[in-house]
Amino acid sequence: MRARLAYAAALLALAAGSVQAAVTVVDDAGRRVTVQQPARRVISMAPHATELLFAAGGGKQVVGAMNYSDYPEAAKKIPLVGSNSVIDMERVLALKPDLIVVWHSGNTARQIAQLETLGVPVFHSEPRRLAQVADNVERLGQLLGTGPTATGAATALRTRLAALEGRYAGRAPVTVFYQIWDQPLYTLNDAQIASDAIRVCGGRNVFGALKVVAPEVSLEAVLAADPEAIMAGKRIDPANPGLKLWEPYKTMTAVKRGNLLKVNGELLTRPGPRTIEGAALLCEQLEGVRQRRPK
Repeated sequence: MRARLAYAAALLALAAGSVQAAVTVVDDAGRRVTVQQPARRVISMAPHATELLFAAGGGKQVVGAMNYSDYPEAAKKIPLVGSNSVIDMERVLALKPDLIVVWHSGNTARQIAQLETLGVPVFHSEPRRLAQVADNVERLGQLLGTGPTATGAATALRTRLAALEGRYAGRAPVTVFYQIWDQPLYTLNDAQIASDAIRVCGGRNVFGALKVVAPEVSLEAVLAADPEAIMAGKRIDPANPGLKLWEPYKTMTAVKRGNLLKVNGELLTRPGPRTIEGAALLCEQLEGVRQRRPK
């Protein structure tokens, strides 16, 4: 009898421990994500998610990642499970994940639906504001059991962001066109994190109000908007003109004042911890735009 009671007590203790170990957070899709114990085998379905997991202190727990997961350096050694167009579901299953981090803007609805049939907790990561990056780091840290590290990283990000906002909030506005592709012309609206970086720096995205996240715009529409600055990342295809596209239009404000800005698109559009760094660099560039205004 005593043995049975002892056994029952042990089961109750184990059950209580399991309940205490369970962690629930709300992801960026507004869904509750629960792990019964800290996640030890995590698959990242986007490069920015890989960066977030490392920042949260869980780099060693990431067992699979998508292509272009190249930061930090250790991320390059993580086995790949596919690309933004194809996921190797057999590879995913073989890695036996206990948490999967997906990106709605980068993974297709079909891919996410496939992953959710596996019965593994799925965290949707979709930071659209710089402040949400720190929130993601913190919540992932809770799921990973790396709370202190994640909290420290999140605090540092918030501190740096607050400093940028405090420094540039009152600066004279700069109208900006962000060119993300040349032929045809594509830009980003205010739902993408790069536009929040522009806002923090005292800028205004001239196409921010468009409904599509990455809309195509006409050359005539950009000329009509006459932005004070035009920014673009490095040319992926050397045959495309990049910022040189605008040089013939001498009467444009951005061209007249020498405000064709080369930016690090990876830092600005990949919604991970380095976006704060990208914002700081952009703020310096937009301050130069202000200084080039006619006296």
